Amino acid sequence: MHINKNIVLQRENNKPIVIDTFCPTESKNQPIVIFCHGYKGFKDWGAWDIMAKRIAKNGFCFIKFNFSHNGGTVEQPIDFPDLEAFGNNNYSKELDDLGDVIDWAITHFKENSFVDTSRIHLVGHSRGGGIAILKTAEDNRIKKLVTLASVCDFGNRTATIGNLEQWKKDGVKYITNGRTKQQMPHFYQFYEDYIQNTERLDIKKACQKIHVPQLIIHGDADTSISVKEAESISDWNPKSQLKIIKNANHVFNVNHPWMSYSLPKEFKEVIETYINFLK
Repeated sequence: MHINKNIVLQRENNKPIVIDTFCPTESKNQPIVIFCHGYKGFKDWGAWDIMAKRIAKNGFCFIKFNFSHNGGTVEQPIDFPDLEAFGNNNYSKELDDLGDVIDWAITHFKENSFVDTSRIHLVGHSRGGGIAILKTAEDNRIKKLVTLASVCDFGNRTATIGNLEQWKKDGVKYITNGRTKQQMPHFYQFYEDYIQNTERLDIKKACQKIHVPQLIIHGDADTSISVKEAESISDWNPKSQLKIIKNANHVFNVNHPWMSYSLPKEFKEVIETYINFLK
C-alpha cells in the first residue's frame, strides 16, 4: 500500500489544507473515498488511520484531510494549536474546503491508471456527515455517500449555542474541550455565516435532493447526537440505507489516542458495513 501523509494543499488567499492518501498498489479502477472529520476533530484522531488502511486494502483510494480552520496547522496537524482559526471556522468554509479537496484529488490522480477519478465517494463523521450530505446534493461528481453518527440539522445547533444576544455583544463564546481542556472560541461570524447561507446549509432539503446511494450508520448509545437524527436523515431520503450499531457511542467505542491495532467490535462493524456498501 502506498501511504502519503501530510500533503499540503496550498490555496491562494486561503489557509492550506493538510491531506493523507492511502492507496493499494495492486488494485485497478480504485474509486476515491474522501473522509470528513467532525467538530473538534482532525484527520489523525483515534483509529481513523486504521480505518483508512482497512478500506484501502479493499480496493479504494482513501483520502482524509483536516478542514482548513479546524484548529490544526501544517506543522502540527494533530490537536488545536491555532484557536484563532478554530474560532473563524464555519460550515461554508468546510463545504468549500471539501470542494477544493475533491478538485485536488481528481487532478492529483488523473494520470494514475490505478485510480478511477470519475467515482468519488464521501464519508463524513458527526458534523462532517452534515457537510458530506450538503456537498453530495450540490456536486454531481459524488457517486456514493456514507455518514457516521451524522447531525441532521445545522440550524438548531447554531442558534442554540448559548445566548445569542450575549454572543453578538461579546463577539465570541467559548466551549471547553473535555480532552485538551482548551477554551475553544466561536466567533459570532459563525452565526452570521449560517444566517447568510441558510438555503445552502439545509440538510433536510439536501437529503431530499440526493439521488445517489446513501448509507447512514449510527450507534444506539450515542449521547452526543441522538439516533433520532439518523432516523430523520433516513426518512428524508427513503432510498437510503440505515444501519444502527448496537451499544456504539458517538465514536463507535474508539477514543484518542488509540494505541492498539485491534478495534472494538462496534467500530469493526462500521467499517465492514460501509466497505460492503461501497463495493
